[in-house]
Amino acid sequence: MGNEAKRGGNKAAIFVYGCEGLENMAFVSVALSLVTYFSGYMNFSLTKSVTTLTNFMGTTFLLTLLGGFISETYLSRFKTCLLFAFFELTGYCLLTVQAHFPHLRPVPCKEAPAGSECEAAGSGQEAFLYTGLYLIALGTSGVKAALPALGADQFDDRDPGEAAKLSSFFNWFLFSLTIGSIVGLTLIVWINTEVGWDWAFVVCSIAVLAAIVVVFLGKSFYRHNVPQGSPILRLLQVFVASIRNRKLPIPENANELHEIRDKEAGIPYEILEKTDQFRFLDRAAIIRNDTIASISTNQQGPWTLCTVTQVEETKILIRMLPIILSTIFMATCMAQLQTFSIQQSITMDSQFLGFKIPGPSIPVIPLLFMFFFIPFYERVFVPLARKITGIPTGIRHLQRIGIGLVLTAASMAIAGFVETRRKNVAVKHNMVDSTEPLPMSVFWLGFQFCVFGMGDIFTLVGLLEFFYAESSAGMKSLSTAIAWCAIAFGYFTSTVVVTVVNKASGGWLASNNLNRDKLDYFYWLLSVLSVLNFGFYLVCASWYRYKNVEIYQNDAMEEKVDIAREA
Repeated sequence: MGNEAKRGGNKAAIFVYGCEGLENMAFVSVALSLVTYFSGYMNFSLTKSVTTLTNFMGTTFLLTLLGGFISETYLSRFKTCLLFAFFELTGYCLLTVQAHFPHLRPVPCKEAPAGSECEAAGSGQEAFLYTGLYLIALGTSGVKAALPALGADQFDDRDPGEAAKLSSFFNWFLFSLTIGSIVGLTLIVWINTEVGWDWAFVVCSIAVLAAIVVVFLGKSFYRHNVPQGSPILRLLQVFVASIRNRKLPIPENANELHEIRDKEAGIPYEILEKTDQFRFLDRAAIIRNDTIASISTNQQGPWTLCTVTQVEETKILIRMLPIILSTIFMATCMAQLQTFSIQQSITMDSQFLGFKIPGPSIPVIPLLFMFFFIPFYERVFVPLARKITGIPTGIRHLQRIGIGLVLTAASMAIAGFVETRRKNVAVKHNMVDSTEPLPMSVFWLGFQFCVFGMGDIFTLVGLLEFFYAESSAGMKSLSTAIAWCAIAFGYFTSTVVVTVVNKASGGWLASNNLNRDKLDYFYWLLSVLSVLNFGFYLVCASWYRYKNVEIYQNDAMEEKVDIAREA
């Protein structure tokens, strides 16, 4: 325990920051520019290119559940990061090989002989592409599930001094993610545009390899979690036991319910206090007459009797579900900024100091804003809010998420006004059907990007911190993965929203010409829906009840951490 106490803290978190920045540098640069690789190198149609990218992004964030499950059940978070980062590295290496050797991909349409048909990618070539692509998805998902939890594990929320640092960790984690994204969207995008995709994938491979080395170098500094068994199995046991005991009356005295307080001496363990929500599940902890004898010999079956902590662990996850649902729409709006806003930028003047900004690099605008705003938030806003509220994090997790949702609605409204102005410029200069850039700077898009970037700082970090803080000790990685899943569902929902709006509106987005489409109407619709979504979130947040925790050690209560608060 002595060595473990000396570990952790900011000196350990530095390695996590470095790993996240390097890994995200590769992932973001690829995620926002793969459409050009699909269409230019693999001869995919525009529709197939967009669909392939959307499926890749959605799958990446959905697979975080697998990474979270493995790190809680079989491997530590540290080992999970190493294993999945190796998968990601292998994926980038495969794409490097395919981009470099012409026989592994079709002849690009622009290089095809005059008069010949454009050759489609063969089944073997597509299989090679998808193998590399989804190895990247698998690898990234595991890193995103385990790495934030690994970093947060380095700060003890039972220690008032470290509790404040825990909140700061998530802010600086986003800061490292932002720096990696900025480098990826400038350096790597420039390489794939000016030098070639094979060299771009080489740089991505080197970045991920460096991330593996960095996170490994921190091994002796980390506080390592010990896998506590399958969290999914524990959840199922609660549901099965509560159904089996459905006819038993719930004791009025909570102390009559089953709990274990005699775990191995010297090792702190978490006891969750009973709550009044979802009382049906409390039946899983009822001691039946036919199990009393087995309890005395420590042979009780987990499918008929669970602890109160196990029941409350299940309740926490159920209470989190509405919060997850109410934040999905923000990711849907983010998907529009990563697709339609990129298309808008292509029609605008992208010159800056004599340089032409590539379309996939446009999202660097909000990232630059976040680069300056995150330190301001951490160094100025949080200390000021802490003095006013007395809360270590400045404002509560759910309040932070709510602010982000409001800013999302505002960004969509701003996007609508900017698009209206862009179309008016096209009409004024008689360029509605022109392919030439409009006399309107691409930096007009910076307004919507910057406001959304502020919302991202509040909501994304708020979600990661909320799910980590509220989950039980044996579900930290899985809960972090659930936060990422909200983004995955947002990407999948985006496709549905665009399709439904197109059909219901008679084709607002049906044309290939943005100057004739009704993209501004679409943005305003998203703003209205975001306001309604925020109303739904307020209901969910007011209904949520924060967990109560007791920490035991050496068969006696060492400390009680009461974080029951109003949402």
